[in-house]
Amino acid sequence: MADSVSLDIREGVAALTFNRPEALNTLDIAAMQAFRGAVEEIAADPAIEVVVMTGAGEHFMAGGDIRQFSRMVSDYAAPQRLEQFQAMIEQWINPAILLLQNLHQPVVAKVRGACAGIGLSFMSGCDIVIAADDAVFSTAYSSIGLSPDGGVSWFLPRAVGTRRALELLLLGDRFDAQTAQSIGLVSRAVPAAGLDAAVDAIVAQLRAGPRHSYGEIKRLVRASGGNPLEAQLALEAAAFARCSATNDFAEGVSAFLEKRKPQFSGR
Repeated sequence: MADSVSLDIREGVAALTFNRPEALNTLDIAAMQAFRGAVEEIAADPAIEVVVMTGAGEHFMAGGDIRQFSRMVSDYAAPQRLEQFQAMIEQWINPAILLLQNLHQPVVAKVRGACAGIGLSFMSGCDIVIAADDAVFSTAYSSIGLSPDGGVSWFLPRAVGTRRALELLLLGDRFDAQTAQSIGLVSRAVPAAGLDAAVDAIVAQLRAGPRHSYGEIKRLVRASGGNPLEAQLALEAAAFARCSATNDFAEGVSAFLEKRKPQFSGR
């Protein structure tokens, strides 16, 4: 695993960390490759219960590596840049995004400092986002003449609505964590000093929960945007039935009737 993205798996928790703190964790080609490799490793490990995505140091990710972009502008004429950038995104970014979306495990983003460009794209694709109250956000793409990547044109309208998504993407303005929470982009904004503890509490709650149920919930929510009601109802019925056949469902019912906390086993 390349150092630009680290993956630490302990006790069922996979910590995926963008690890270029000296460059505000901006994403260069090596980091893109490492990111895809890390996600593939997570997807291949059924023992992982929760994924936490974060950045090393004081920032989540300040977007793409503009210095590398500048070198590519110097090295390649426009037709070659078109080929290079499309291949880069299709080879490294898109497969990783699709793998992350198909994980049955909950994915939690822990965000501090700058979260811009593709950093905001990655964050928007997570299931739960906990942000420090001093974090700063921006879509940033339009400020350097780009359109978005990393799935944010799909994630953002579903989180904040089409009109607000267009505002954020077209203007590229910076906004704070309180605004991000108020528009539904982050789940919770917490004091910066308490960010680690807040994420640890969420992770502990998820690890103690029904893993099969989580997977079904994620699949249903992801499918709902493209389904008519009749199709979604059919998916719900099938997922509900699959959950009802698990040991976790039997344990949940027993615990409710016995007025105790359930002890889910993930089976």
